[in-house]
Amino acid sequence: MTELNQPNTLQDILKWEQENRYSREIVTVNTGENLSLGAVIGKILKSIPTTGTLGSGTNGECTGVTGGLKTQIGTYKATCTTANGESQDGVWRIEAPDGTVLGDLVVTQGTSGTGTFADPQINLTISYATGYNSEGDYFTIEVAEGSGKAVEIDFSAVDGSQNAHGFLIDAVDAASDDVDGVAIVRDALIVPDDLVWPDGATSDQKAAALAELADKGILTRTEA
Repeated sequence: MTELNQPNTLQDILKWEQENRYSREIVTVNTGENLSLGAVIGKILKSIPTTGTLGSGTNGECTGVTGGLKTQIGTYKATCTTANGESQDGVWRIEAPDGTVLGDLVVTQGTSGTGTFADPQINLTISYATGYNSEGDYFTIEVAEGSGKAVEIDFSAVDGSQNAHGFLIDAVDAASDDVDGVAIVRDALIVPDDLVWPDGATSDQKAAALAELADKGILTRTEA
């Protein structure tokens, strides 16, 4: 006898939602995504550059910029407080958009100094040559608001898409262009076993995402 497997339907996942479709939201699914019904989604909330911009000075580079889980939207600043030289390390003060000093980056002494900085907010590398920088020179790193587009939740991301925003009520194929879809994003009762997760998602990651959904009022049977 041939065995038939029926795919999940929305009714398998969604057991209750607020009237007048209050639980739903139209989302724009980012180009390149091809998502199933029930896919848990995040939103791209931050746009983090890979380089800094030299605001004052003659030469040098700020490269290797990456964000962290605590990256703020706004302007990060790296300011030279001690110029590097033949026998002197350079020092750069790293400030967050809210004015908090995150720490110092040390550029090694010599004719082609380099230094790296790591923090839960921002990571970067500064390369400078002797004679090209002086106290007060600075780089800026502009972290802008993201596109707000929906993608499959990405637990390794730092742009906001690592957090659960909701789940799709129907499949969306945005492989070649942005496509609008509809997601449950608040006040609902669900069966979480039928949600669709990225390949390799761990039990702990799923539990954390379900807790984020619960904070939005999307509860499981045992939480209702």
